[in-house]
Amino acid sequence: MWQPLDIPKNSKDSTPQPATNSSSPAAQLHTTDEQTTIGPSLVIKGEVSGSEPLYIDGQVEGTITIMENRLTIGRNGSVTANIAAKELVVMGKLSGNVRVTERVDIRGEGSLTGDVVAQRLSIEDGAFFKGRGELKKSEKPNIIEAKPAKVEPAQMSDKPMARTGTAGKA
Repeated sequence: MWQPLDIPKNSKDSTPQPATNSSSPAAQLHTTDEQTTIGPSLVIKGEVSGSEPLYIDGQVEGTITIMENRLTIGRNGSVTANIAAKELVVMGKLSGNVRVTERVDIRGEGSLTGDVVAQRLSIEDGAFFKGRGELKKSEKPNIIEAKPAKVEPAQMSDKPMARTGTAGKA
């Protein structure tokens, strides 16, 4: 709903501005340059995808795809979803399979039930993890591997080998 804000009488700009209502669900969805936040009172069922970092403090059911950034499940967050992301931080509850290109970090109060495929997996003391973990190597090699030298057998000659030496008396 659009409502004009209180504009001073001597102002020539009378452009209507959006009304702000802190109890509306739209007010619980915050977008900043840093990340998008799903607030504690929001419940989302379906598919969530995007390219900016996402912080979930509400409830999400379905699938979540954030391949270019970090997905964080806050302390109040409760997620039942299969997740594909660059990074994942779990401080709340997550139930579902996870496929991450970099790392999964389960913090002290976090809980993850499901299978994890990632390059790195970090589980703090007090965290809960139930599932299967599969750690993959980096797709970009950080170290150039040296090829082992090819060992060839010594060339044998058809000529007999001469021995020299002295024999002593016994």
